[in-house]
Amino acid sequence: MKINLIACILFILFYLPAFWQVFPQSSIQEKLDKILSNSFFESTLAAVDVYDLTGKEIIYQKNNRYLLHPASNMKILTSAAGLVFLGPDYNFETTFYYKGDIDDGVLDGDLYVVGGFDPAFSIQDLDYFIDAIDSLGIKKIKGNIFADVSRMDTMYWGEGWMWDDDPSTDSPYLSSLNINYNSVEVFLLGTEPGRKAQIILNPYSKYFNVYNEAVTVSPDEDNSYSITRDWMNKKNTVVAKGKVKKGRMITGDEEPQSLNVFRPDLYFLTLFKETLQRKGIKVEGKSDNFWLPYDAIYLRTISRPFAEIIIPLDKKSINLIAEMVLYALAEKYYGKPATAKNGIKVINNFISLIGMSPEKYNLVDGSGLSHYNLVSAELILEVLKYMYYSEPGLYKVLVESFPIAGVDGTLAKRMNGTSAENNVKAKTGTITGVSALSGYITSQSGRLIAFSILIENFARGTSTARNFQDEICKILVEY
Repeated sequence: MKINLIACILFILFYLPAFWQVFPQSSIQEKLDKILSNSFFESTLAAVDVYDLTGKEIIYQKNNRYLLHPASNMKILTSAAGLVFLGPDYNFETTFYYKGDIDDGVLDGDLYVVGGFDPAFSIQDLDYFIDAIDSLGIKKIKGNIFADVSRMDTMYWGEGWMWDDDPSTDSPYLSSLNINYNSVEVFLLGTEPGRKAQIILNPYSKYFNVYNEAVTVSPDEDNSYSITRDWMNKKNTVVAKGKVKKGRMITGDEEPQSLNVFRPDLYFLTLFKETLQRKGIKVEGKSDNFWLPYDAIYLRTISRPFAEIIIPLDKKSINLIAEMVLYALAEKYYGKPATAKNGIKVINNFISLIGMSPEKYNLVDGSGLSHYNLVSAELILEVLKYMYYSEPGLYKVLVESFPIAGVDGTLAKRMNGTSAENNVKAKTGTITGVSALSGYITSQSGRLIAFSILIENFARGTSTARNFQDEICKILVEY
């Protein structure tokens, strides 16, 4: 009798861990099934793939091979391919040269700037080059300022981008030479009732014309206004209309209204010329595009490593950065001029590298803005698995670039105050009718989980789709 009792105890102790492993997994599957059986999904598609990286086992799969739009989850592929094929130390550069003789503070020649796909170059960076010009004693430039943008093709938008998304900064105009994310901030300030409101541009530049029909009204009236750009005619004319309360600065959800800028290369040159003039350096010539002469003299370079720009790429989901990574991939492996199609070839090579078949999917851009992109939750999950298992060093760079639930980036205001807060590091994705969330979860038991949730085909349910994603994450944290 004692022997049987001891045997039963040993049996229970030996198999109890297995029982505990099976039970929570089946319980989680039931909970996820219940979420995805909601009436919302009667007309909306959901694809889910979840994998326990610690235990090396599938946790949950539903429609994981369906081809759906990734939205900004496309940036996971772009980021991962960039880390593997460019490396975190790859530099995105902007380089300045000059040609001509310098005599008595006068450059009898031209300045040249060569765009090297740096998406994060800012107007403040111009000071670094102007210091170099000043160190040569130059106070006057008799020639021109030229931009060499020959390292990429002339396609200023991605394939399948929506024409009526213009002038949103989510649809930036593309160039190998970029500045201020190829955008301008617009503020609208109420003055005196009956008078026009004041338009303030940041940065201020004569590159923009202003058409102002915004009128100041008394403080007890409601604000009713619009700020846009004459995008239909491809003009950089800022247009403001409507009513603005006296003494109130309208900034759209308490932030500046940002607009994309047409011809960012010329925008760069204009800001450069204006900054030179503010610093007391006169420029007599014009600003235009031209190839860098073979005998131009090197001046200075500003470079930014991929490990630096991948942070805003994924945390803030900046489309311009993703597209510049795509072009950098294209140039490195297929030469100049870089094209989006050649960049996609490199990403397809990455898909082959992780053991998947690129011919099963359709990719056209680096950011996921195009509705032409078609991927599966399975593919995204395999990317996440590959980076964790096969590229542990690069995995750390990738996961640290993802938004953290309830903390920062595009997840700063999601899952706050829940068990998922600070335990979900994932890339969001949103375009019309599409919501995506994929990344990594640290569960309460210490397990690391990779997951991908793609939801699409809803008319007005973005917040609802996100709520379902958040609920799934909270359940997985309990695993």
